[in-house]
Amino acid sequence: MNPLVQLAAESAENPLIPPIPELVVGLLAFVIVFGFLAKKLLPNINKVLDERHEAIVGGMEKADAAKAEAESVLEQYKAQLAEARHEAARLRQEATEQGAAIIQEMRAEGQRQRDEIIAAGHTQIEADRKSASAALRQDVGKLATDLAGKLVGESLEDHARQSRTIDRFLDGLEDGASTAEATR
Repeated sequence: MNPLVQLAAESAENPLIPPIPELVVGLLAFVIVFGFLAKKLLPNINKVLDERHEAIVGGMEKADAAKAEAESVLEQYKAQLAEARHEAARLRQEATEQGAAIIQEMRAEGQRQRDEIIAAGHTQIEADRKSASAALRQDVGKLATDLAGKLVGESLEDHARQSRTIDRFLDGLEDGASTAEATR
């Protein structure tokens, strides 16, 4: 057999239970070390833990405050954005209305100018018609007087007689033309 096993068999003591003097010395050393740690080291540890706890709680409070402020700023930005969109829509609508008003004004101005041009054209046409009528009346009168002079064999150079003859001739033509139009 093995010498260790034989030695263990000879001793009647349990190897798991230490001897009493060792137990007392170990217990006394434990109490001294525990007391020293409790008096010197434990307050420092607690102080550091409290500081960390305060830092963490303070950081969380700061983070909550920053989050609340960020949400507030976000709401303000959203409100400003909505206001800017509303303003842009209002400006767009206003520009559309102004554009329609300008177009309407331009159409009215164009219509007015067109009417003025047409009125001026009618006036010019009427003046040209009267001028042409007067010129035609003179030419026809001169031709009629010459023709009448050749037919009668006398000179109809008297201006008053000539005007009366021309007026009677043209009035007769106009009456004939108006009755012809009425019969149509």
